Amino acid sequence: MDTAPPQDARETYRDAVEADVPALVALVESAYRGDASRAGWTTEADILDGQRTDPDGVRAVITAPGSRLVVVERDGAPVACCQLEHRGDVAYFGMFAVRPGAQGGGLGRRVLARAERLAREEWGVREMHMTVISVREELIAWYERRGYRRTGRMTPFPYGDERFGVPRRDDLEFELLVKELG
Repeated sequence: MDTAPPQDARETYRDAVEADVPALVALVESAYRGDASRAGWTTEADILDGQRTDPDGVRAVITAPGSRLVVVERDGAPVACCQLEHRGDVAYFGMFAVRPGAQGGGLGRRVLARAERLAREEWGVREMHMTVISVREELIAWYERRGYRRTGRMTPFPYGDERFGVPRRDDLEFELLVKELG
């Protein structure tokens, strides 16, 4: 994968394999759902109940052509992950999670920067795309500080499909954020 040393020598980056699925489902759930997620700032517990992902969803990201799920470990345990998907001239960034206890120390910034570099160097893409629930203003502001711009292009939240959670409000939609990778 990427052989450059991480900024924090305790962190190792690698592509996920199917054996990682249970640990990665637990990681993503811990960052976004339930009371445990409230220990970090990325929680969606106030807007969504239910699951954030499931084993089939994680396995699909790992095994799909043109897709990879990057795992970040400390002392052999996953502390962060992100999805990269090659979509022609752009890459899609998703399934980004940092364990709540590891949030706020720069790990998320390092993972995002590494993902951008991988997409640019390995796929030669010119842009990174992602979708964020539009009411997540604090999270969108975090991405804007890292060079992403709001596009105003919205897609509906999949109401009724509990694989993506059970909404606690009726105004959810996804906004496309874009960053030029230079």
